[in-house]
Amino acid sequence: MRTVPGRTERVVVVGAGLAGLSAALRLRGAGREVTVVDRGTGPGGRAGRVEHSGYSLDTGPSVLTAPELVADALGAVGEKLEDRLTLLPLATTYRAQFADGSHLDVHADPDAFAAEVAELCGPAEAAALRRYLADLAELYRLQLATFIDRNLDSPMDLLRPELVALARRGGFRRLSRHVERAFADERLRRLFSFQALYAGVSPYRAIAAYAVIAQLDIGAGVWHPVGGIAAVPRALAAAAAHAGVAFRYGAAVGRLEVSGRRVSGVLLDDGDRLAADAVVVTSDAPHSLVPGLRGPRRPVYSPSCVALHLGVRSELPGQAHHTISFGAAWEEVFGELTRDGRPMTDPSLLVSMPSRTDRSLAPDGGQVLSVVAPTPNLDPRSGGNPDLDWAVLGPHYRDELVGVLEARGWSGLGGAIEVEELVTPADWAARGMAAGTPFALAHTFGQTGPFRPSTLPRRGPENVVLAGSSVQPGVGVPMVLISGRLAAERITGPVAV
Repeated sequence: MRTVPGRTERVVVVGAGLAGLSAALRLRGAGREVTVVDRGTGPGGRAGRVEHSGYSLDTGPSVLTAPELVADALGAVGEKLEDRLTLLPLATTYRAQFADGSHLDVHADPDAFAAEVAELCGPAEAAALRRYLADLAELYRLQLATFIDRNLDSPMDLLRPELVALARRGGFRRLSRHVERAFADERLRRLFSFQALYAGVSPYRAIAAYAVIAQLDIGAGVWHPVGGIAAVPRALAAAAAHAGVAFRYGAAVGRLEVSGRRVSGVLLDDGDRLAADAVVVTSDAPHSLVPGLRGPRRPVYSPSCVALHLGVRSELPGQAHHTISFGAAWEEVFGELTRDGRPMTDPSLLVSMPSRTDRSLAPDGGQVLSVVAPTPNLDPRSGGNPDLDWAVLGPHYRDELVGVLEARGWSGLGGAIEVEELVTPADWAARGMAAGTPFALAHTFGQTGPFRPSTLPRRGPENVVLAGSSVQPGVGVPMVLISGRLAAERITGPVAV
């Protein structure tokens, strides 16, 4: 594994999101002097928070999986997760709601899940479920060490026995075919393939290896942090500060000062200069900040989304913590997203109601909801549409989403909204996210593993390291936490466990 040469005692981390915090904790645990700078008013990055009228709205990720990665980051400075966070395991990780009126509760307990599937889909599908869950666990084991949990400098790094085993298990066939071979029931096929959108590709284009995303949220379980998802970066930042990491919030980076082949300082817009022996950059488009760094030659970006965050003065009885609400259409809506450049005409939605589990997030008699609707991004090369006028379209799309939710069981929602936050692709772009998507580079084959931008680029200054969604290993809370660790190891070298 390549590492940053020369002196690395003073490190500046640009960005206080999950990737930056993960890197900062690792670096501080390895004895580095670390300063984290962020233009925001506090930690979190995409894992943001809006508080108003007694409602606490998470405006970023809504699903937390693999809490062991949070524990691992805290452990780098000798802290324990339970001293910083209270995590509640969800007995029902998702409710899958289908257009035919049926629904399926995805239980964390595999026996309860299989019983639910047997009742809805029949005993043969329940037996298929048990086989498939076992297969997911094995796929994840094979991929974790080979593709995910390590820095990759070359495709040659993949030449390990796990790669052969992955190929033999069909990991390189299409995900849609892989799931179709496992299940006859169309509802289960959708349940185990919609996660491809997390990787930025349609299940009809994704390789079967991405089935392992379902292992994290269906096979391994989902947790809720008391205080909401935003409590996670707050806990990481508090632990880092306690360990001696310095934080500069409200500090926008103007440019990197370069001397020879190295960055020697980080210049802030307010005129301050932070001396640096190494820099970790976590932005979506690091080439816009790092001199000499080139962006991907032909990038393919993930679809974007409209996110609607609501504080509602209603109990909304009978709804689950997380609901995947499927529309009747399926294959055609992926074409709308990634080929036609228009919003789904029959949307499938992720609806999260964390106040169902955590009453600290809403006043008495109220609930908080986050609704995520996939939409095209703004890059026409990726099937997006830069001509959609979200300033005009956004409010109309918001009304459409509320109407869809009311028709699908969230009765009385529209008249009970007290607080709301609408985020469109134009808003994501204004926050510096490439192509107006919070899901970064898509996980196409050519942007996966060693073909995805490296945490230590070969161009640009030799002491700049990258972390975040657009580099290895990829998109999602678990991946960016791992990315932060991989970036830190480019500076410190591998840390023995």
